[in-house]
Amino acid sequence: MSRPRRSARRAAEPRRSTARRFAVHPTLDPWARFPHNRSDKQTVVRFDENRVRGMAVEGRERQRELQLGAQVLSGQLGKTVQRLRKAYNLSLSELAEQSGVAKSIISQIERNETNPTLATIWRLSQALDVSIERVLATGDEEPFIQKSSKADTPILLSDDGKVRLAIVGWIKTVEWLQWYDVQAEPGGVLESDAHQRGSVECLSVIEGEFEVEVSEVVQRAKAGETLRYRCDRPHIVRCVGDTPGRATMVCILKAAVME
Repeated sequence: MSRPRRSARRAAEPRRSTARRFAVHPTLDPWARFPHNRSDKQTVVRFDENRVRGMAVEGRERQRELQLGAQVLSGQLGKTVQRLRKAYNLSLSELAEQSGVAKSIISQIERNETNPTLATIWRLSQALDVSIERVLATGDEEPFIQKSSKADTPILLSDDGKVRLAIVGWIKTVEWLQWYDVQAEPGGVLESDAHQRGSVECLSVIEGEFEVEVSEVVQRAKAGETLRYRCDRPHIVRCVGDTPGRATMVCILKAAVME
């Protein structure tokens, strides 16, 4: 029997697996350690890609929520800083000097044009004599019944240091309505510049005796009595007598001009 030709012998031999001929060496195939076939690997890859896409979407949504929250917080912060500054009758320059924060930065904060750092907010809260929690509080977080602690109540002092005004009014109304708890030592004098035209001030005496002078006109009031007077011109409040005095002072800004 003649020897079969080479081509015929190849045809007679079983054909080797193409997958085996092109198989990746186990040390080079990262999937070789896992008992999955090729379809399993593809399924796993698709699962991971979907998970990554979902995480990316969640990350973008979370970023948008954080940005929105920062804008709301920054806007409320600017309004609070402005109201507190006006309650103290401070100019931008004066607040900048007391806080160490640049005047331009304070102006941008009040206009909601920047997101200040925590250090900047802390400096402003110290200069305005309020807690940083109150400065950062947003309108949505405020309860229907709001309580202000003694530490959160700003205090004003007269030039002689004998008259003490605690700002007990709502900070959101400071631009048109202000009221104070006044405590004075005997002989204490509170001199004030003119407020906006048409403004009226009311002083209700609780203890002691007070005297108010407006345009060289003087009136006195004892406990249980109230003095109302125009405060759109320089005015002076004095604690007269030998005992300390206490009163409630309410200032109505932009009121109708008195006839």
